[in-house]
Amino acid sequence: MSLPDGNAPIRNEPSMITDLPEIVMIGLNHTSAPVDLRECLAFSTAETEQALKVLKKDADIRELLILSTCNRVEFLLTSHRPEGAIAAVKTFISEAKSIPATRFESAIYTYRADEAVRHMFRVAASLDSMIVGEPQILGQIKAAYKVAVETKGTGVIVNRLLHKAFSVAKRVRSETGIGDRAVSISYAAVELARKIFGELDDKTVLLVGAGEMAELAVEHLHRNRRTGSLFVANRTFEIGVNLARRFNGTAIRFEEISETLKIADIIISSTGSPDYVIFSGMVRPIIKMRKNRPLFFIDIAVPRDIEPAINRLNNAYVYDIDDLHGVIDENIASRQSESVKAERIIDEAVIRFRQWYDSLNTVPTIIELRNKLTTIAETELAKTVGSMPDLSADDRRALARMTESMVNKMLHDPMRFLKDPGSHRDRSLYLDITRKIFNLEDE
Repeated sequence: MSLPDGNAPIRNEPSMITDLPEIVMIGLNHTSAPVDLRECLAFSTAETEQALKVLKKDADIRELLILSTCNRVEFLLTSHRPEGAIAAVKTFISEAKSIPATRFESAIYTYRADEAVRHMFRVAASLDSMIVGEPQILGQIKAAYKVAVETKGTGVIVNRLLHKAFSVAKRVRSETGIGDRAVSISYAAVELARKIFGELDDKTVLLVGAGEMAELAVEHLHRNRRTGSLFVANRTFEIGVNLARRFNGTAIRFEEISETLKIADIIISSTGSPDYVIFSGMVRPIIKMRKNRPLFFIDIAVPRDIEPAINRLNNAYVYDIDDLHGVIDENIASRQSESVKAERIIDEAVIRFRQWYDSLNTVPTIIELRNKLTTIAETELAKTVGSMPDLSADDRRALARMTESMVNKMLHDPMRFLKDPGSHRDRSLYLDITRKIFNLEDE
């Protein structure tokens, strides 16, 4: 402790204690494994819960989260013996899925320490997705995290890592254009309609076909409340009724398509018909009735539903799936350029997480705690001594020694506990709590 007259006693700093488990990511994804292998190794929610319970019993695994989607199967864990933990995961996969390890060994990747953290952040920010910028992966990670927490698979390190991953993903989404442009056929169709018409609030939409692609297009429209009336035509009328009811629309029969074209502005067609569903002969008679109001056709069916000759009619515009692919390719290129900004955000987040992780070593926390209490004591001592000008030098030194002794005695029990909280306790948890209680956090 610094004395008012400039002298300072020698401090006995604690010896270094390195007790942190290592962060490990082991798994495979769409770039390392074909779809048939990913299907074989995928875990359902029930299987994930069971896997967490089994693997958490392994002596080499402290914390664990399992992420299983159609494009990846990944195990995020912490361990004091990473090699043993990695071997345990591979053995478990082999036994749980009745697949020899030789079949998936070459597809497995392993990341450790900062690289494991970086990979988790990239996955959450959808930089590691098949389609960069897709939003579904974050929801899938949150669902996986919920399962891990409910089965007591996580602890202070994985909890912090996942919450940081969520904030990184949010920052990437808000500070870059990585998710701004359409990269799915259905979404591209809706965005193309918006570009042609501007606002879609008063536009009438006719949906021809009620399959998955058409349903996704309506979801995109409905999510943004961008359209007026919705009509749904499907060969199986009951299916059309069900879809129309979901989105407050009106179901019509196929025979009513011609009549509905008189009032529709946007027609999105996605049937399984081998032949055209809408012909130029159906459209030509109604063009004059519409008084120059344009008709916008989006054909996302293969084979095509809408006769291309309609495109030659005045105020009629036909876009097929090849046109939409051109839009998507351009937007994917844009997302790739935005991913450079996202990588910078992630690099920064990895550094910040590493700083927090390193602080969970016992020594940095004890030193920071001692320094904080010492600074407070020195400040208060200086105020007191400053208000007592008649104190002798010996009195000042006595007060300084007393204050330092008080700090040492106050720290004695906390330091002893943090160095050795007991073999059955998680030291990193108590260090994290200590840093929060005494506001030693850097963010």
